Amino acid sequence: MSPILGAILLGLVQGVTEFLPISSSGHLVLIQHFIEVQGDDLAFDLVLHLGTLIPVIVVFREDLLKMLRDPFVGKESFWQRPGVRWLWLVGLASVPTAIMGIALEDLFESMFSGPLSLAWQFAVTAASLQWSARVQAGNKKVEEMTAAQAILIGIAQGIAILPAISRSGSTIVAALALGLNRDLAGRFSFVISIPAILGAVLLKLRKVDWDPALAPSWVVGGLVSLVVGWISLLFLVRVIRQGNFSKFAWYCWGMAAISLYFGLTTSG
Repeated sequence: MSPILGAILLGLVQGVTEFLPISSSGHLVLIQHFIEVQGDDLAFDLVLHLGTLIPVIVVFREDLLKMLRDPFVGKESFWQRPGVRWLWLVGLASVPTAIMGIALEDLFESMFSGPLSLAWQFAVTAASLQWSARVQAGNKKVEEMTAAQAILIGIAQGIAILPAISRSGSTIVAALALGLNRDLAGRFSFVISIPAILGAVLLKLRKVDWDPALAPSWVVGGLVSLVVGWISLLFLVRVIRQGNFSKFAWYCWGMAAISLYFGLTTSG
């Protein structure tokens, strides 16, 4: 497969799966067992993740602008400003994610990136999504969120360093279980993904072997992941608000079966 065609395919996979609760990393790990990526796999993964980061920043720009503006400007007292509260809660959620990512990511990726490991991780994601259908929709707004709830959601995001545990799935399910309303659960999940993704990119940059000759395929893959990711993000936001989040469980059960099949056949 040519580098450009491979970049388009992986960009499509990243764009579709990054936001839908079906685990982009699990798909990329599984597909890269069968599609050879020229150059450094890590470099290409970082480009794809940066591509899907841009839609998050654009779609949730109002929340981000409040977080940047409200610490300095506002009629309310400092802690009553919406952006200040968002900044505080996002910061709290990011702490356990950062600790878990720094301490465990390399270990987990080395131990749990094989097809058999992906199978049980996809199954865990599927089970949690199915369980979310039983959770009553909460009505808590950001003003009612507590520090403990933010930290718990951050821990759920940290668990998603396992390749086939969906980051969006684990954080949104945790937020719904903690009583947040559907809109806030989705918004908070995606806003806390920004520091998590940026932090992961910065940590991994030192390990990347950049090859300028592969720049065209990186650009193509990044652009494809950006455009497709934007569409997927808008679709998922609508699904969350409609309360149909659990329907993705069936797809994850299918991915668990596929991973199990490849794990058993390739290990033999």
